[in-house]
Amino acid sequence: QVRLVESGGGLVQPGGSLRLSCAASGSIVSISVMGWYRQAPGKQRELVATITSGGLANYADSVKGRFTISRENAKKAVDLQMSSLKPDDTAVYYCNAAGLRVWLEGGVASVPDAWGQGTLVTVSS
Repeated sequence: QVRLVESGGGLVQPGGSLRLSCAASGSIVSISVMGWYRQAPGKQRELVATITSGGLANYADSVKGRFTISRENAKKAVDLQMSSLKPDDTAVYYCNAAGLRVWLEGGVASVPDAWGQGTLVTVSS
């Protein structure tokens, strides 16, 4: 069983900064890609940023230059530093772990993506 726990959401004024953190736990052998997605009210979930185990980052156009994703492989953790926040960034942010390989009885197996429970970020004055 893989579990992702997020923290760091909250209320921030436009132009402000916030840092989200996510840690994975369980019988994890490796995680290929960790990332952040968000879902605003009435909208579909969308990619915010992802980062590979090798450190290659990918960002949505809407957050490029404002958000920075980082990862600590040994801790199975990923952070999202958000700056110059806008009201449009208001959403529930979800941590994702993809390309998961875990220890199971008998050996190592690939399992479906894991998601965190989500953390609310509200950008408002």
